[in-house]
Amino acid sequence: MRKLTICLLLLTIHFYAVAQMPQGFNKHTKIYVVRHAEKDTGNNPNLTVAGKKRAGDLMRTLQNKKIQRIYSTPTRRTMQTGDSLRLLQNIDTLIYKADTTGNGLLAKITAAADAGKTILVVGHSNTVPRLIRKLGVTDYPAKDLPDMEFDNLFLITYKKGKAVVKAMKYGEASGVSAGMK
Repeated sequence: MRKLTICLLLLTIHFYAVAQMPQGFNKHTKIYVVRHAEKDTGNNPNLTVAGKKRAGDLMRTLQNKKIQRIYSTPTRRTMQTGDSLRLLQNIDTLIYKADTTGNGLLAKITAAADAGKTILVVGHSNTVPRLIRKLGVTDYPAKDLPDMEFDNLFLITYKKGKAVVKAMKYGEASGVSAGMK
C-alpha cells in the first residue's frame, strides 16, 4: 500500500510539472521564441551582414502573425534581430534580463499583462531552450542551441491547459541545418 501511495504521489507531481502553464496564459497566447541572428565578434557585438539579412527574414516570416510585443535582452544582437519587425509594425520592445532560468522573462510578461497576446521573444543559444521550458513546455530539452545555428524559430501555444511547442526554420539554413540541404 505504501508503494502504491508513493507511486501515485510521484505520478501526480510529474503530471503537475508537465501540464503546468504560466498563470494567465490561455488559448489566445502565442509566443514565438528565436535566438538572435548571426553576430560579429567582440563585447556586445552588432549583427553581421548575414545577421541583418536574417533579421529581415524573421520580419517577413512574422509580419502577418499579429505580434503585439517584442521581448529582447539588452544586447545589440538581440535588439537588432527584432528591429525590422518592430520598425515595420511599430511594436513596443520590452527589455528582459537574460538568465538561464527564464524567471526574468516570465516576470516581465506578467508585469506587462501580456499573457493572452502574441509576442516575440529574442534570446540566446544558452537561454532559448530554458525559456521554452519556463513558458510551460517542461519536457523540452534544456541543452544549449548549437553555436552556429541561427535559423530556429519556436512557437509556443497553449491548448487544454498545456503548453505545446512547434519547432520551425526560417531564412537561409545555418549550422547543422545548412549541411542537411
